[in-house]
Amino acid sequence: MAKNQHLHLEERIKIENGLDNRRSFKAIGKEIGKDCTTISKEVKKHLTFKKTGSHGMCHNSCRHRFSCECRLLCYPCLAKRSYSFCKYCDLCNRKCPEYAEEVCNLLKKAPYVCNGCESRSKCTLEKRFYRASYAQGEYKELLSEARSGISLSEAEVKSLDSVVSPLIMRGQSLNHICANNKDSIMLSESTLYRYVDYNLFSARNLDLPRKVRYRPRKIAKQHKVDKACRVGRDYQDFWAFRGENPDLPLTEMDSVIGRVGGKVLLTIHFVQSEFMLAFIRDANDSRSVIDAFNALCSKLGLETFKRIMPLVLTDNGSEFTNPAALEFDGRNMRRTHVFYCDPNSSFQKGSAEKNHGFIRCFIPKGVSMDPYSQADISRMMNHINSYCRESLGNKCPHDVFAFMYGEGILEALGCAKIPPNEVTLKPSVLHKGGAPLC
Repeated sequence: MAKNQHLHLEERIKIENGLDNRRSFKAIGKEIGKDCTTISKEVKKHLTFKKTGSHGMCHNSCRHRFSCECRLLCYPCLAKRSYSFCKYCDLCNRKCPEYAEEVCNLLKKAPYVCNGCESRSKCTLEKRFYRASYAQGEYKELLSEARSGISLSEAEVKSLDSVVSPLIMRGQSLNHICANNKDSIMLSESTLYRYVDYNLFSARNLDLPRKVRYRPRKIAKQHKVDKACRVGRDYQDFWAFRGENPDLPLTEMDSVIGRVGGKVLLTIHFVQSEFMLAFIRDANDSRSVIDAFNALCSKLGLETFKRIMPLVLTDNGSEFTNPAALEFDGRNMRRTHVFYCDPNSSFQKGSAEKNHGFIRCFIPKGVSMDPYSQADISRMMNHINSYCRESLGNKCPHDVFAFMYGEGILEALGCAKIPPNEVTLKPSVLHKGGAPLC
């Protein structure tokens, strides 16, 4: 029996056909020469989820769907046609406050999918499938990612930086540094150039003797320190976790960039209250995000931090690729759960993206943030959080956040409310002579 061999598309097609014909993992493994545990892992690793209904019925995964008597959950009705009961509408699960998800018990044991299920045509629950083409695509994507990026931990980057950056600042070239420090660096010259280009070191491209003379690549790639950071934390895992913990408030996290290579903002957006915090950082790296989390946790206390930020959703930026350091404090106590959006799917954290529009009123895209301090950014956020939102019943995020968590937390964060008639959404707030710091 073949071991340590990657599965090929032909073998994945045989797995899909075997599942469609209700064959066991052992029988499928015997056909393609693999152990049954290999087939089980392959199926569970590459599931696809479909929210489809049955003949004449829309998708509905609520455990109360047979006895539900709810009508007109949304008024006016948003459906394309009118229904006697909301349970017949595909918007029902998203609108009903009494929604409780039901998962088919058959999916909790082998084969974990609906491929060969005879009741599929009458089932309205969320379905799971194994598709060979989808599994092959995910495999190739993971294989490509494993061969790119940076295979260094935060500690290794810091150690390497302590050797390389001081020598670069003396005007030495990377060729000279590599030639005379082989025992302490043990990396090629091209690798060091790449790491400097990724802004992993204190020294930048501008500090290299000749690097700035070369034209940069047209396509900028994202590079991750921890390539496996999204395992168990992707967008599907996020929704599974929310289904198990529906009462946990959601926080969305992102970076706002002014001019590339300069200072950058870390934004933390509390979705329910639309309240946003922003922290200015000297570089868009993982270390600065971890430092911001640690400072916030230290200021609020662990229990308060866990209460207001138990669940964090962010994107796939390289600055967020050390989730363990964000989820646990210095004493290895869990303080939050971090999940990631799908690649190129910023709409999945649309509340934060929409709120960034207010920041752009002060700092347009492409404008450097280097002149600003944290006091300037805090003053800007005070004005943004004091601006009334129609979605909050014409209340401002500051008031809603205070109602949910208390004024004491806002005082600990140094946040203050601006009087309604003094709220200013103009760059003058950040300039000398602008609105006073509150």
